[in-house]
Amino acid sequence: RNPMSKILLVSCLLALSLANLQLNIRYRSFINGEGVFTEATAREIYSHFHSPYTTKSELRFKIFSESLIEIRNHNMGKHSWRQGINDFTDMTHEEFAEQRLMKPQECSATNRYKIEKKPSLQAIPASYEWNNFGVVTPVKNQGSCGSCWTFSTVGSLEAHWNLLGKGRNVTFSEQQLVDCAGDFDNHGCKGGLPSHAFEYIRYAGGIESDVTYPYTAKDGQCVFRRSIAVGYVRHGSFNITQGDEVELAERLYNAGPVAVSFQVISGFKAYTSGVYKVDNCGKTTQDVNHAVLATGYGTESGVDFWNVKNSWGATWGNAGYFKIARGANMCAIGQCNSYPLIDNDRLEGLTQ
Repeated sequence: RNPMSKILLVSCLLALSLANLQLNIRYRSFINGEGVFTEATAREIYSHFHSPYTTKSELRFKIFSESLIEIRNHNMGKHSWRQGINDFTDMTHEEFAEQRLMKPQECSATNRYKIEKKPSLQAIPASYEWNNFGVVTPVKNQGSCGSCWTFSTVGSLEAHWNLLGKGRNVTFSEQQLVDCAGDFDNHGCKGGLPSHAFEYIRYAGGIESDVTYPYTAKDGQCVFRRSIAVGYVRHGSFNITQGDEVELAERLYNAGPVAVSFQVISGFKAYTSGVYKVDNCGKTTQDVNHAVLATGYGTESGVDFWNVKNSWGATWGNAGYFKIARGANMCAIGQCNSYPLIDNDRLEGLTQ
């Protein structure tokens, strides 16, 4: 091969990479409030935007442009969190909610197990993160189905499974929960609760791998095969006392990652970094519309937070994660939380 051709190719690739880098830097400055907003700039940014829609229509551009204005205005204000462009920027909140969120859930379940000794924040570290110990599985993507509750359930079960040393790199089936857990007041792509899902796994006799029962992002017929189940939950779930974020922190530290729920409102889909904190979301059990996985807690710039694994893919937020304010029941984050009681040893320190 001609050496000059190779040099030319490398030079072109470097020039393209540099151009993309400069473009990204300019976009980042723009969405942080620098420069003047014009339709021409919005169209330039949109031309490089990867839309989930097959065609980029004028309607999509209009929504994208309006979202850009909201993102810029937010980032120019004084907030503890930042917004940015992502796969959802040319969706309205209503379209996004229809595809990614579940219907508001009433999650006021009665605790079956209780902690023998009232927890205290003085008894646990000021910060903790389960990702540092290799028990949390990679971020997944629920797609256009309100099945977040299954990813929250499975994410917690996978982490506890790894924590107990029952086998690394085991990933369980969200689709089994979508298809089969309806008798436990779950509704497939229309929503459900991790605490109910843990009970389903208990009574069904196990859960398959996502390899043998793969995810389809749509409601289907139940084809669970107990004979090839690779996971189980012997005692259902431990439900955190409603509104008790001290207990949530204690259980997160002493037991493992916790399936949590909260209310997603307009603006959250654009989250990129910082500690999410707003004053116009609901705080009751009837408000929660999204289930996720709390993997840690800490403090950033004086704001206490929960570190949370989402199910919108690793390109969303901070590599698929977000931080949300801790200690003020932010968007009902303290209301509807549970983790699996896999074996008898998980009952230590609990009472019925």
